[in-house]
Amino acid sequence: MALAEGETAPDFSMPATGGRTASLDGYKGKPFVLYFYPKADTPGCTKEACSFQEMLPEFSATGLEIIGVSPDKIKSIDKFAAKYNLTFLLASDEDHTVANRYNVWVEKSMYGKKYMGIERATFLIGADGKVLKVWRKVSVTGHVDEVVKTARGAGLI
Repeated sequence: MALAEGETAPDFSMPATGGRTASLDGYKGKPFVLYFYPKADTPGCTKEACSFQEMLPEFSATGLEIIGVSPDKIKSIDKFAAKYNLTFLLASDEDHTVANRYNVWVEKSMYGKKYMGIERATFLIGADGKVLKVWRKVSVTGHVDEVVKTARGAGLI
């Protein structure tokens, strides 16, 4: 069942860049963006991450934090962050526990072959821990601008 707007964000705790941990508890009382991407250092994922990085000053000015999540090993994610100077938190969900809780670990198809993978999705979570907005099957181009516009409309930026 898909996670809907207005529901409480599912709990999570994952290893993150720089030896840190990304957890729902760590964001209690703070709004944040949680976005899922399929694979570090691929064209679409790089474009999305760099777009979030470009807008980071606007998000950070009001305390709205960004967390990117992929199924990659933390070592690969650390390299990705260093290569593109990504300063927001990137987390590793190798066992897909968090992706399953957010219903973004889905069956995909490429060239007729079916496999399981991350559906590119973004969740805007309010300071109260409720999901304010969900974007599924995200198209990278213009997506971060949509997130900014929605966060502004919700009074988070």
